[in-house]
Amino acid sequence: MVDLVGMGPGSYGAMTRETYDAVGNAEVIIGAKRLLESVPAGSAAEKCAAVMPADILEIIKKKQSEGKERFVVAMSGDTGFYSGTRGLVPVLKEAGIDYRIMPGISSVQVMSARLADPWQDWNLYSAHGKTCDAVAAVMESAYLGKKTFFLTGGELGPADLAKQLTDAGLGSLKLWIGENLSYENEKITEVPAEEAKDMDPDVLAVVLADRLPEPEYNVPVPGIPDDLFVRGKVPMTKQDVRSAIAGRLAVKPGETVWDVGAGTGSVTVELALMARGGKTFAVETNPEGCGLIETNRKRFGAWNISIVEGMAPEALQDLPAPDAVFLGGTKGQMGPILDIIKEKNPDARVLISAIAVETLGEALKDLESRGWDAGIAQIQSSYGKKVARLNMMMANNPIFLISGGHDA
Repeated sequence: MVDLVGMGPGSYGAMTRETYDAVGNAEVIIGAKRLLESVPAGSAAEKCAAVMPADILEIIKKKQSEGKERFVVAMSGDTGFYSGTRGLVPVLKEAGIDYRIMPGISSVQVMSARLADPWQDWNLYSAHGKTCDAVAAVMESAYLGKKTFFLTGGELGPADLAKQLTDAGLGSLKLWIGENLSYENEKITEVPAEEAKDMDPDVLAVVLADRLPEPEYNVPVPGIPDDLFVRGKVPMTKQDVRSAIAGRLAVKPGETVWDVGAGTGSVTVELALMARGGKTFAVETNPEGCGLIETNRKRFGAWNISIVEGMAPEALQDLPAPDAVFLGGTKGQMGPILDIIKEKNPDARVLISAIAVETLGEALKDLESRGWDAGIAQIQSSYGKKVARLNMMMANNPIFLISGGHDA
């Protein structure tokens, strides 16, 4: 029998009685070096360091051939929370090896107890040995009304997560950093992200981020009223057109979005709020426009917007592959821009806006010549204006929306 045992946060004092007994009865204990060092003194079991499922299976088979029958595989924290148990169970099943799973106390539970803050109100993420977008995570948590808990380790530590938050304009966000939970040198520090980015905490650390502050305007999308945006002298896409753009692009949470020729950032903000949990890139060559995008992203709490000041297509070269792209202005570079989109993601959804019929024709030709099926919609809106006792309808310019790669 192989027992998959959650060893808790690390010290043997934080082990459950069930896991303590399993370790005490084992003939062979397999796990990471740190966990083997936390095995209670007096255990007569043979200790074998391994973490990868294939290596663990090899040790089990070898020791079985030597007559061993009682095995413990030591797992950090709880077996059901970002645990190696998930990868090991299918390997044991395929090999026909019987196993039991014994849960342990997770670092989430310990941190929650230390702060007297129920972890049911937290959103849980792992940055342990994997990439993690801290800004997207706290935005997703804010949508749920929760704080954000991060496991850390590997390439991303608390300072790295804090730098991501600070770079996005969230330097004042409160963090709690828990180091060496359950050990004698346990320490919990409350600190703003802008200070935490310069800290050097122990490798055994977790991070709890506070809820995001309420934005100046917390509004539903799509269709934010025009007068809530700061616009300066830069042209801005009107509310009804933005709603149509958002509907046709159909951005989903977690997606990567480009807004090329972002202007004031009104479209960018709406797409970014729809893509919470993802990244949105506002590409704009006008410095005044970039300043307005920065103002509006803060105004609406669209912290997942990254501003790219420069001219497309060159400014697009280093951006991650997009799921959806809005082209609001191309300055005569539509073809080369579409080439980069196609290269990075042939399945990207593309939407182009045009006022002139010549731009409409160019968009159709450029999309279809690159293998996109193109579709056209025309948006015409009018707004009432009081003239004495009458309502006069004042028309805006008609807008063409040309789609490629979706509902064309």
